[in-house]
Amino acid sequence: MPARPPRDASAPARIRDRPTWLISRAYARSHGLLSEGFAADGSGLRSYHYRLLAALEESGPTSQADLGRATSVDRSDVVAVLGELERQGLVARVVDPANRRRNIVSITKTGSRRLLALDEVVDGVQERVLAPLSQNERRQLARLLRKLTGAD
Repeated sequence: MPARPPRDASAPARIRDRPTWLISRAYARSHGLLSEGFAADGSGLRSYHYRLLAALEESGPTSQADLGRATSVDRSDVVAVLGELERQGLVARVVDPANRRRNIVSITKTGSRRLLALDEVVDGVQERVLAPLSQNERRQLARLLRKLTGAD
């Protein structure tokens, strides 16, 4: 069984075992590993690009505003991020014929292929983040996190 990560002895004792502190430390570690993974193998893309591509693959064409809401990417950032994806041929935007002020975004075949490659990056990061846990603990952690986030 993998060794447990060391306790954060630098944290004051009164917060060291509080769930809010532990969640924030787990987030910082997982976010750092995710950033490293995308920097090494993401072909210049980041986790927010991955979120947008995954949402488009799963839900199909949608408006920019709905895509931003579904992925928690700020509305002002969605346009810029989609521009980056569009320049790489990963998404296509067309004016909505029902509402000419709105764009409909869809993932391209190239985008779907890139998403599969990014899935491998994310899978590798998941494995690194969860390495100290058994399969049963991993399932339990995911269940508890879904419950805490209201997704369960």
